[in-house]
Amino acid sequence: MDFNDTPEEALFRAEVRAFLDANASRKSEDEPAGRSRYNEGPEALARGKAWQAKKAAAGFAGITWDPQWGGRGGTPIQQVIYSQEEANYNVSKGYFDIGLGMCIPTLMTYGKPDQLERHVRPALRGEEIWCQLFSEPSAGSDVAGLRTRAERDGDDWVINGQKIWTSGAHYCDFGILLTRTDPNAPKHAGLTMFFLDMKSPGVEVRRIKQISGTSNFNEVFFTNVRIPDAQRLGAVGAGWKVSITTLMNERLAVGEAPGPDSADILKLVRALDIDGEPALSNPAVRERLADWYVKTQGLKFTRFRSMTALSRGQTPGPEASIAKVISANKLQEIASFGIDLLGQSGAIMDPELAPMQAWFQEALLYAPGMRIAGGTDEILRNIIAERVLGLPGDVRVDKTLPFSQLPQGGAKG
Repeated sequence: MDFNDTPEEALFRAEVRAFLDANASRKSEDEPAGRSRYNEGPEALARGKAWQAKKAAAGFAGITWDPQWGGRGGTPIQQVIYSQEEANYNVSKGYFDIGLGMCIPTLMTYGKPDQLERHVRPALRGEEIWCQLFSEPSAGSDVAGLRTRAERDGDDWVINGQKIWTSGAHYCDFGILLTRTDPNAPKHAGLTMFFLDMKSPGVEVRRIKQISGTSNFNEVFFTNVRIPDAQRLGAVGAGWKVSITTLMNERLAVGEAPGPDSADILKLVRALDIDGEPALSNPAVRERLADWYVKTQGLKFTRFRSMTALSRGQTPGPEASIAKVISANKLQEIASFGIDLLGQSGAIMDPELAPMQAWFQEALLYAPGMRIAGGTDEILRNIIAERVLGLPGDVRVDKTLPFSQLPQGGAKG
């Protein structure tokens, strides 16, 4: 494992810092690590598009993409370096992660040349935003259990059904859509992938009010939506294979959970007393801090292993799932403990009044979602067990049954 930049990587890091210093402001030292409110407010999307365009013009968007599509033709480790440095600046981002990290790579793998000419560069420049339409209310973590139907009608497909938990659908221009085209085939074999214009007739987006007060997730309903067959990605019935491309990119894009982390809970503890004594001197508190510090260091070095592999031109394996399982659960534990330490003031959600801008309160509300987004704990633990540890796979009795014969919710007997 190599913790240091190579000379080439050091030069690239210096180039990135020079660009960021010239075009963005550094985060304040008083701001909690990993926290930024620059993405909030009605003007955030406009700022995000402007920043994405600036990055693209400077060659820092799509760093690993082929120059043919506006990329830099760089290495994955250069992308990691840029992300590390950008995290230290107040920039409006996050609107393009799904499109550039999952949707467009899928389109680049399965789309036609004219489709790539039409869609790739506008997405890279932030002119168009994409979403991923996979999850459904009745399928849960089982992506292949979806029920949204696509039926052939001449040169078109007619779509009916519903998706849920679609991030950013309310501001997206396009999306990739996984549908069921053959209910009589086994559930993984009867799927087909498309991309569509989110402004198509029959597409209805409804925002979901989340417990944290935000509304980034959406329900999306399809009523006789027509999609040309030319917008099919991959062969009919090969949607699961296409979706694997997207899902693997999603695992990398979602990655570790956001803060607060061990350094942030330590900062809070240092500012509090318990029964008239500094909280930091309490043995129970110190034990929890030590546990989270060890987990944070373990995640750090696991990430360094992945970075070393990228630096050597290798591809990190399924062990990358470890980071998300550990960090998402750690986030929930830290947020809950932070609120416990705050006592009655832990109920204050106003960032102007609460310690550390009410970060722990907000984190406790979004933390459970991090254990679902990008693969649930259960799915990722199965991946680690089967593909990292080599343990026997789960017994899956439904893999060969036609989807139409699978038990439905509420069925008797």
